[in-house]
Amino acid sequence: MLHEGKLGIEMAHRSAIRSIERVVGESAPLQDPDFARAGIRTMLEHGSVLVLTGAGVSTDSGIPDYRGPQGSLHRHRPMTYQEFLHEPSARHRYWARSFVGWRHMTQAAPNPIHYRLAQWEAEGKISGIVTQNVDGLHLAAGSRNVIALHGDMESISCLDCGATEGRLSLDARLLAANPGYLERVDLDPSLVNPDGDVSLDQAHVDEFSMVGCLNCGSVALKPGVVYFGENVPAERKTRLKELEGASNALLVIGSSLAVMSGYKLLLDARSAGKHVGLINGGPTRGDAKADFRWRTNISPALEELDEPVVLDTAAQQRQRPM
Repeated sequence: MLHEGKLGIEMAHRSAIRSIERVVGESAPLQDPDFARAGIRTMLEHGSVLVLTGAGVSTDSGIPDYRGPQGSLHRHRPMTYQEFLHEPSARHRYWARSFVGWRHMTQAAPNPIHYRLAQWEAEGKISGIVTQNVDGLHLAAGSRNVIALHGDMESISCLDCGATEGRLSLDARLLAANPGYLERVDLDPSLVNPDGDVSLDQAHVDEFSMVGCLNCGSVALKPGVVYFGENVPAERKTRLKELEGASNALLVIGSSLAVMSGYKLLLDARSAGKHVGLINGGPTRGDAKADFRWRTNISPALEELDEPVVLDTAAQQRQRPM
């Protein structure tokens, strides 16, 4: 990517912008909630369901989503991979904002959604979790088989020499290089973005001092996240294919599926003839292709799925949705 031509860079950047700006609207009629809930419950009873999670599962932990009514895209456009690689000023701006926002992300704790999914994995209801989030909260809640599709913020790599460093180590060096900086920034926690940075004015960006790679001194450092316009690493795709093959169905929770890397899981499941369920507060890109789409608040929905079924005589005669 570092050696691609100017035209290729611009085309990739424009494609990333289109992905960021994609508007997900209604594509299928709303489904009866009882039907959707029963179908998803049956999927879980059969076991080995692959779960794909998006930003909606972490909003109860104080991390905003992208495309919801209060989503960060209404005030902030994430940086593309091409901008990060080829515009040093954009990279400096990212690190200034991330220096402030990252510590808010580290204070976020798993919420009941994360813990319930970890319990479902322990019970065999789900085979694993593929998450589009970079907050690490599934692992913190005890989930074991987790693929962070878009990476995480725990490690840093040098774009020039490839050396890596832990984020805690980098943060300690940034603190030393920027004494009093955090105290001078009046941070509104609600302005922290799902990718860990925060909106800052240009004066604070200019004031920020970046540190260099411990190995070569380059300031071209990149967090271990997959940016818009960047490919998911090949080894992660391989692991994902293995998990897809070991799963009986797909359940998408808290994602609009606007990004292709997530939407492709739905397409793969449909191609393999597997059932697909959706639980989300708004429309998703996959509504027209899903068997069960439950438009609801996520936390109470998962709680309902754990409640024992009590059927009356008439209900017992109705055919279940699977």
